[in-house]
Amino acid sequence: MMARRAAGALVAVLLTAAGCRGEAPQPGRPAPAPGNPAAFVEGEPYRPQIDPADFVEVIDNPYFPLTPGTTHVYRGVSGGEREVVRVTVTDNTKDILGISATVVRDQVFVDGKLAEDTLDWYAQDRQGNVWYMGEDTKEYEDGKVVSTEGSWEAGVDGAQAGVIMPAQPEIGLTYRQEYYEGEAEDLAKAVALDETVEVPAGFFIGVLVTEDWTPLEPKLLERKYYAPGIGVVFERLIKGGEEVLRLVRTRT
Repeated sequence: MMARRAAGALVAVLLTAAGCRGEAPQPGRPAPAPGNPAAFVEGEPYRPQIDPADFVEVIDNPYFPLTPGTTHVYRGVSGGEREVVRVTVTDNTKDILGISATVVRDQVFVDGKLAEDTLDWYAQDRQGNVWYMGEDTKEYEDGKVVSTEGSWEAGVDGAQAGVIMPAQPEIGLTYRQEYYEGEAEDLAKAVALDETVEVPAGFFIGVLVTEDWTPLEPKLLERKYYAPGIGVVFERLIKGGEEVLRLVRTRT
């Protein structure tokens, strides 16, 4: 589920992204998808073939490595409010469709208070594609859960896994990141492969850039920046609001 999407005041960000001029995605125009099991083509049914024997224990995709014990801390603005996001790769796993998925905890704090607490489930296949197997998300107000909208699990109630990070991203490649009709339908398109980004956590080269959107909120378009060996280092809305998130430190 695309998160942290409300409009807000844009804070100053240390960013250089020379030459990144990706156009808005055009879902009706198929993109090349060499070996991508979650490739998206308008009008074609989505039925990914998942075999537990095709999956491995370690998630080491260069653009989306998940090493247990790693914590990424981000700061940004969403909906006009400053927020801190803490993403922790846990030692826990969850069995989904016979696959041992890594559990990642994603917490959002606004004014020091927990606003969202999500458990995301990921698994990597032998080709190096990182699959998104589902999420258990809770939104909080005054310490109480007020919504679990967007929660889903592959294989339950028609929900299907997607690919959060392809093994071999190529410019123009369009793919499903998740699919639970009416609840979670995020898609992504690779728009750049060799960008340069500077955020408080450091200076990164060889950055992959994707544009993410969902038909459930067609006015929003988000751009994400993935640094090799780290994962997401920067996020921003480029349509539908003013919202940013930048990596400030990583702990292992």
